[in-house]
Amino acid sequence: MLRNLSKALKPLAFALCALVLVACASSAKKKAEADVYLQLGVRYLSMNKLEVAKENLERVLSMDSNNVQAHNALGFLYEKIEKYPEARTHYQTAFKLAPDDLSIQNNFGRFLCERREFDQGMELLGKAIANLLNDRLWLALTNAGLCQSGMGQQQKAKAYFKQALQVNSNYAPALLEMQKISYQNREYWLAKNYLQRYVSLAPQTAESLWIAIQTERALGNYGLANEYHNELLEKFPLSNQARQAGPVQQ
Repeated sequence: MLRNLSKALKPLAFALCALVLVACASSAKKKAEADVYLQLGVRYLSMNKLEVAKENLERVLSMDSNNVQAHNALGFLYEKIEKYPEARTHYQTAFKLAPDDLSIQNNFGRFLCERREFDQGMELLGKAIANLLNDRLWLALTNAGLCQSGMGQQQKAKAYFKQALQVNSNYAPALLEMQKISYQNREYWLAKNYLQRYVSLAPQTAESLWIAIQTERALGNYGLANEYHNELLEKFPLSNQARQAGPVQQ
């Protein structure tokens, strides 16, 4: 009788195994498809093709609502289009799902500092800085420096930027901030040096050109100041810095 029961159950067991295998295969296929859309979304985001990036990242969440990296990327995307409540929602969701993720700590910490939520922002950035596995430490250090600048703590900000450059001497945003701080401290030759290092890596900004004009004026290099002035008007004619620059003294 037991033998007959065993024979009767075998087809059912095989059927159940087949269902499990089909479910696993379907799940693996869905995950692979979501990964493709995630890669596309991040890639388009890096190319500043925001609409198509958004479509791909939202497609990921339609397949996997707990996809941490999709939430993190959408937080960054919504920041770029100045939809800050939506950005916050995605960052918060990503952080709840993966509070130890370095990228989320860095992005959400910076976001909070820019919203003047300095204590919460610095707490997250501090965790990213303290993590020995952080292989992009200069990002968190620079963001911590920017947070300190927002708090009016220029000496602490300077220390963070210098640490960032010790880790990565070619990190352009940290060089730009050190140009600004050096100019503010009337260390004009240092400001000039930081700008030269910056422009070898990244294009000028309206602010970097404005500081360059003031720096060269302070050094008595009116010809070079005039060149920077013309570049500012040519590249950023509608900027506040262009309106502030005024005529160059001869």
